[in-house]
Amino acid sequence: MVPVIAIDGPSGSGKGTIAALVAERLGWHCLDSGALYRVLGLAAERRRLDLDDPLVLVELAATLPVAFEAQRVLLDGEDVTNLIRTEAAGLAASRVAVHRGVRDALLGWQRRMARPPGLVADGRDMGTVVFPDAPLKCFLDASPEARAMRRYKQLKEKGLDANLPTLVEEIRARDQRDRERAAAPLRVADGALVLDTTALSITQVLDQVLDAARRVFGDLVRQRTSP
Repeated sequence: MVPVIAIDGPSGSGKGTIAALVAERLGWHCLDSGALYRVLGLAAERRRLDLDDPLVLVELAATLPVAFEAQRVLLDGEDVTNLIRTEAAGLAASRVAVHRGVRDALLGWQRRMARPPGLVADGRDMGTVVFPDAPLKCFLDASPEARAMRRYKQLKEKGLDANLPTLVEEIRARDQRDRERAAAPLRVADGALVLDTTALSITQVLDQVLDAARRVFGDLVRQRTSP
């Protein structure tokens, strides 16, 4: 079996950053499942599809022309890496992700990412649905205010407009949708390492996840993760 580390959590909890750092340290593949839903939402909006119509979204998901190359995300050959990181793309992703058929259509694509030497997967249902047998599952969380501030700084650094109070409300609304949706709701997987990142630095969170990886995978990762 290919070793898998599943990292889940709400928007802005730091799971994407940590997953990428862990994958880099281990030399493993990295799956940003949120990017898939963001690309799907963007593709649907460009085709003027109804984001509340699961039938047309499932058809699009089954043939989604997306490719991941290094740090770039391509849609129909176009680099959309920055476009899918906007708040609008995040809201679209949240809307399309509520449909069970859409999630089922993307499930196989995500599982095929588990290739040697290993995979670090981040999302909202990596440890509960996509990789329920992952030996190491983590759940990162933080207060809505802290997550909104992180997002605010990211957007400002990219030269994009942002309003902090609006971001807080959008994050709260997205949390509610993600936790209450019928298909693969956001929840802590059984046996997951739960970390509240509100007052933790990236380095502190990374150290705790790597410590857990050493305990779970032993010599398989110890040399690469030793301080």
